[in-house]
Amino acid sequence: MDLSIIIPLYNEDESLPELCNWIETVVTREQLEYEVILIDDGSTDQSWNVIESIAEKNSCFKAIRFRRNYGKSAALNEGFKAATGAVVITMDADMQDSPDEIPGLRNMIVSEGFDMVSGWKKVRYDNTFTKNIPSKLYNAVARKSSGIQLNDFNCGLKAYKLDVVKCIEVYGEMHRYIPILAKWSGFRKIGEKVVEHRKRKYGVTKFGWQRFVNGFLDLATIMFLGKFGKRPMQLFGLWGTLFFLIGLSSSIYLIVSKFIDRDFALTNRPAFFIALTTMIMGLQLFLAGFIAELIARNAPERNIYLIHKKIGIQD
Repeated sequence: MDLSIIIPLYNEDESLPELCNWIETVVTREQLEYEVILIDDGSTDQSWNVIESIAEKNSCFKAIRFRRNYGKSAALNEGFKAATGAVVITMDADMQDSPDEIPGLRNMIVSEGFDMVSGWKKVRYDNTFTKNIPSKLYNAVARKSSGIQLNDFNCGLKAYKLDVVKCIEVYGEMHRYIPILAKWSGFRKIGEKVVEHRKRKYGVTKFGWQRFVNGFLDLATIMFLGKFGKRPMQLFGLWGTLFFLIGLSSSIYLIVSKFIDRDFALTNRPAFFIALTTMIMGLQLFLAGFIAELIARNAPERNIYLIHKKIGIQD
């Protein structure tokens, strides 16, 4: 199969018919063998009924329905598992991503040899203070910490080789940092393409202010997991040992000083308590690293979601 298009959605019954017709027109014109995987993330409107109607008319449209809302990362993760196309493209269901970008994105994977291509919404129609400015801050921090020179990490319109989506795990709010996950998995040829950002035609945004805090926390998680996910003891053990040795050295100095000078007020000095606290912190960090090693070697599956129905998806 040439192409898999993955579309996570939540309460998008108004936009789905137009979006799916547009996608069908584009891929038919390009003469591609394709599948469109719609992931209903626990919608409470008529989205699933609309999806069933679309799938009845065209068997290339497949779907997964969650029993409740898990978030975009969970939807993408299940879509990645189900995808079979040589090139995988993700896009949002709110009509702000243009299906006309699909051929260009696919061409960069097939003809130019990129492992992954991220869209860049250079001209945006979002609110400046609630979306544009925070996005610029996110992208600057992500570029600096990851070394990946992308202008828009969080653009929903992306293209991947099939191998990429089969090698990464997306959970929490980590869909924002899929390029970083791809890089840590060994896929280093990551490109960028300027794409059209369309004004919202249907519905309202599904993201609140919490996503800004969650985004930074997940970036920290990704950077930690990328470097120390398989060897946490190397981080916690290093700092734990360093803190313990500093505290131990300070304690020995203070105790020796007491033996030399009997009038030396040992327990009345702040340095004595700071030294003891530093030793305890070092010991705790060391034990945290030891426990993290045990957890890393025995971690159960993270991505288990309650799926209510499927259309055209094989288990």
